[in-house]
Amino acid sequence: MIKGLAITPPILGRIAIGRVVEKNGKRLPEKDDQFTITTQVQSREGWILHPLDEELRQKAEKGKIRSIPVKLLFSEPELNLRAEYSLFDRQTGRPVCAGDGNECRRRTAGGLEKLPCPSPEGCDIGGNGFCKPYGRLHVVIGDDHSLGSFVFRTTGYNSIRTLMARMSYLQAASGNLLPFLPLELKLRGKSTTMSHGTPIYYVVLGIREGYTLAEAIREALSTRAELEAAGYNQSALDQAAINGFTNAVFEVDEEEGSGVIEEFYPTDSSPSPQAMNDGLKGKLGEKQAQKM
Repeated sequence: MIKGLAITPPILGRIAIGRVVEKNGKRLPEKDDQFTITTQVQSREGWILHPLDEELRQKAEKGKIRSIPVKLLFSEPELNLRAEYSLFDRQTGRPVCAGDGNECRRRTAGGLEKLPCPSPEGCDIGGNGFCKPYGRLHVVIGDDHSLGSFVFRTTGYNSIRTLMARMSYLQAASGNLLPFLPLELKLRGKSTTMSHGTPIYYVVLGIREGYTLAEAIREALSTRAELEAAGYNQSALDQAAINGFTNAVFEVDEEEGSGVIEEFYPTDSSPSPQAMNDGLKGKLGEKQAQKM
């Protein structure tokens, strides 16, 4: 395996609750009140829709996809949902810093360093919205076990917090049957004081409509038994995922980073490379002063 290259689940398409639109010559992110399922291919008009989008839209009320039947690939919630505080160079899309609220890996003028991660609010270069939580949820749509995934990307605290909580609860309640449960992604809305009464939408994960928890667990036991009889090894798959994710310092490359910036960061708040370098130099200067 090539060192420094993150091996992530093969992506068949994207799941989004927003889109990028052109306004006054600028491409800006715009929120939506429904899911959209796209391929990995983009045209001048935007991401090309995946055939599953039309299939689910025909079944949805008023043609809006508000739920998607899914299954998960891995037993551990942290393998299905990759989430960390992330800071990108907004000009190149290159990841600069990634941390978990305790420790971060940061590119500095002196090379790669491991530093304390105080979360975005307390970070010297991550404040003012420059650093955000960035989550990637990998799911299988429907009952296909081909190991290819659709990825839902988000910088929203609500989605990341709720998805991780639901997976942890389902994993515990089912006796570690998370990859075999019939599940669904659903869109939820709420209003907050910060949204000034306008609904904001986030994603939750739960037992698929039409199933009780007991029925879902019984089906999961049956599915696991059938796959294991055919030689399926979930533990080995989980370990392969761990090895792949940890094969690089940063899981996100510049190509993905550029897409994240376009979709989640307003253009007018982008720091210049000089501003980011000044922040990094300031941090190094503080460290040198502490050593003297």
